[in-house]
Amino acid sequence: MESAALSQDEQTEVEAATLSAAIRMTAAAHPDIVAFRTVDDSVSLTWGQVGERVDRVAAGLAALGVVKGDRVAIMLSNRPEFNVVDLAAVTLGAVPFSIYNTYPAEQVNYLLGHSGAKVVITEQVFLAVVSEAAATLPAVANVILVDTQGTDAPSGTLALEAVEELGDPAFDGAAAAAAVGPEDLATLIYTSGTTGPPKGVELTHHNVMAGALLIKYIIDFPAGSKVISWLPAAHIAERMAHHYVPTVHAGTVTVCPNPREIAAFLPQVRPQWFFAVPRIWEKLKAGLEAMQAGQDEAARAPVQKALADSLEAVRLRQRGEEVPTDLAERVAIADREMFSHLRHMLGLDEVLAVSVGAAPLAVDVIEFFHALGIELSELWGMSETTGAGLCNRPGHIKIGSVGTTVPGVEVRLAEDGELLIRGDVVMHGYRDAPDKTAEALDADHWLHTGDIATIDAEGYVAIVDRKKELIINSAGKNMSPANIEAALKSGGPIIGQACVIGDARPFNSALIVLDPDYAPVWAAQHELADKSVAGLTSEPAIRDLVQAAIDNANTKLARVEQVKRFTIVETDWLPGGDELTPTMKLKRKPIAEKYASAIDAMYT
Repeated sequence: MESAALSQDEQTEVEAATLSAAIRMTAAAHPDIVAFRTVDDSVSLTWGQVGERVDRVAAGLAALGVVKGDRVAIMLSNRPEFNVVDLAAVTLGAVPFSIYNTYPAEQVNYLLGHSGAKVVITEQVFLAVVSEAAATLPAVANVILVDTQGTDAPSGTLALEAVEELGDPAFDGAAAAAAVGPEDLATLIYTSGTTGPPKGVELTHHNVMAGALLIKYIIDFPAGSKVISWLPAAHIAERMAHHYVPTVHAGTVTVCPNPREIAAFLPQVRPQWFFAVPRIWEKLKAGLEAMQAGQDEAARAPVQKALADSLEAVRLRQRGEEVPTDLAERVAIADREMFSHLRHMLGLDEVLAVSVGAAPLAVDVIEFFHALGIELSELWGMSETTGAGLCNRPGHIKIGSVGTTVPGVEVRLAEDGELLIRGDVVMHGYRDAPDKTAEALDADHWLHTGDIATIDAEGYVAIVDRKKELIINSAGKNMSPANIEAALKSGGPIIGQACVIGDARPFNSALIVLDPDYAPVWAAQHELADKSVAGLTSEPAIRDLVQAAIDNANTKLARVEQVKRFTIVETDWLPGGDELTPTMKLKRKPIAEKYASAIDAMYT
């Protein structure tokens, strides 16, 4: 029997074994689809234009001596030039990697030295840091600026447009791309270093293509599907969701340079896929609740009744129980008359999938969005798994889990409950760290993830916490600090960050950081507008508000997990600072050392 002809997209999936090939195939198959744009369209590049410019930049990099295997460092904000220069390096078979924009010169110096970077591509706002970092590294041959004209480039730098003009007109991008193989490195992802210097995760083209093609398992996004680039490019979630996946599947990427503006970008873009870290969903929920709280009782009552009905329906479906006909009808009316308008207001009315990952999100937050008709789902991945591995698929979501495995991936539990994973998405190894690679990857190529997990009878995986971060109190009870912290942050909008203390202690306490957006609004409403956020920490009314949020969270926690005492810290915890990694993971050991006296005071 004659087989059916493959569609153009299916041909791309079959033929493109490398990202280098996928770039060219997407540009050829979808030349008129917008690839990368700013929200005001002051910059808007189609895939055809991207293909042409990628070759010009690749030719220029080749003229500077960049060859296959060379490392190219990128320190840029979210902007279309990032995507272009990254794909240009990939076309040559070079290995582009990104640096967190919050890193000081010392950390940038470490990454440039460890990677052996030959070229740094950056913008003027980061030039001073890059110049200081590269000053002691003779291997860094060129610093390229994307936001300056050729004649205005500061001494010791090159403008990107000048690099493009350097290229040999006879440069053959197709030949360069064809010389790249599936086992060649596509990028380095430097871990955020919660327990020591960052490790360089080596991801091959095979890893990247396996991860990008797995999106079809979650949902079949058509060409031209919209996403927003707003996370740091050094994070695997950003690279995969808003760079590699759109490149392979001809998506349209709108860049959001300031992540604090992401909520404003949503209604302007109306993405088909939106991926966000837990804090975004917590803030969206708090914002909607604050809007409702500002209404009078007559306006609030029907919304609260509709939300209660919808939550009941969500919970019935999650338990596998039938939703009574009268309840289903009330929910349908509420969705049509209320919730659909909320989705439109948020900019989530065109989504095909919405995802959350990187840290636990409280169940009640996920249920809230399901009740509004936004099928929020948790997924799980690591830098070491190309950001892929486990996901809840639309229509098959089990709230409280990170879903089931994707095709080509296996998982199992070690004797101590650690999650092990194996498959095409698992990294090649850590750069120049054979000992650390051997610790992470066993002889059968199972990756030891460091996460403690459970797997139910249907194959749904629930993450308990990081193996090294579990709290064991003085009575020997094991607890997950991350889950307790998620409950605290969902207990009330006044809590921006929380760090639970309790290891070898008789009870749990917490360091609390006020939410920097909500606290000033609350202060203005209570005649305290002249107070800074730091000044608010000593206000009795703020302490009462935090206590109420903790009391609310404690109702959802087992007695042994409940937080008995807390201290409000005066300063905000910023990504890349003393307390948080650039990906907003808690640096628990540095926190314990920095706030030792405050912690001890809660136990004396």
